[in-house]
Amino acid sequence: MEGVVKFNCHWSQSGFVISDEQYEIINYWREILFNMDLIGAYENGVGYGNISMRISGTNQFIITGSATGEIPDLEPGHYVKVVSFNIDDNAVQCVGPLKASSESLTHAAIYLADPDVNAIIHVHSIDLWNKLIYKVPTTNPAMDYGTAGLAKDIIRLFSESDVIEKRIIVMAGDRAGILTFGNDMDEAVNVLMQYLKDENE
Repeated sequence: MEGVVKFNCHWSQSGFVISDEQYEIINYWREILFNMDLIGAYENGVGYGNISMRISGTNQFIITGSATGEIPDLEPGHYVKVVSFNIDDNAVQCVGPLKASSESLTHAAIYLADPDVNAIIHVHSIDLWNKLIYKVPTTNPAMDYGTAGLAKDIIRLFSESDVIEKRIIVMAGDRAGILTFGNDMDEAVNVLMQYLKDENE
């Protein structure tokens, strides 16, 4: 399928990997973002947007599984744990009922670059993207989503821009793609909602 990135996903199939507390937090916000059309699927069936939470004290994280974008209400079985990753090889090792999203490496890069980040949201909003591109930390437009190049470019932003203060990244090579992040899920969501509010004023 066009637009789907082939990344190296080493998957160990298992039962649920998300705790009740993680599920409650992630799913609450994921449902709101889905209802706002910030996470979903295009008419051609390609999904967009996802949400993740770091597993405390590690670089492991829980993320929505592959091809879940169009599902309105996710079950615990729709979440995956990324247990390790290698940006140079564009590879992740994951465990859970589904494979990890091809966006997992993008999330991994942020968790790697900033140990204080514990939650990440990836949404699509063409209006906000058009408004913010190159005005907030923005990735190189040559870097496609779900690639090692994009993951490395995100790490570059952490050393060359004010991304730690702004807590938002526009993905120039992923039309409409925006990432926000924070110390917890509430902060990641609040950053996004504030930019959306400013856009509408």
